[in-house]
Amino acid sequence: MDILTEVLDAWKSAVDAHDPDRVAASFTEDAIFQGLHPYSVGRDSVAAYYDSQPLGMTADYRILETRRLAEDVVLGYSSVDFGFTDRPTLSVHLSVIVRRAGDAWLIAHYQVSRL
Repeated sequence: MDILTEVLDAWKSAVDAHDPDRVAASFTEDAIFQGLHPYSVGRDSVAAYYDSQPLGMTADYRILETRRLAEDVVLGYSSVDFGFTDRPTLSVHLSVIVRRAGDAWLIAHYQVSRL
């Protein structure tokens, strides 16, 4: 399994389980996070963002591009469909930068855009 898939699988699993603390654990302590609201920095803000999402929200992603920028840095560009129980699916594009932190790979930058 490649690095980006491993990181996004962990993120998806936590999003699907509506486990904001586990979602936040996929991010670096100083991660820049841009969902569909004004940006924030850090794991606490990531947890708060995902805690505010409705129960039953799921994330299905497809990696479109990936680049190894350095030995410990990977850039990824994906399409993501956020599914809901009470409204239509929201399709977005997600750019992430993941970096190695010890033995783990974590999201250091996360930016969603609607196109």
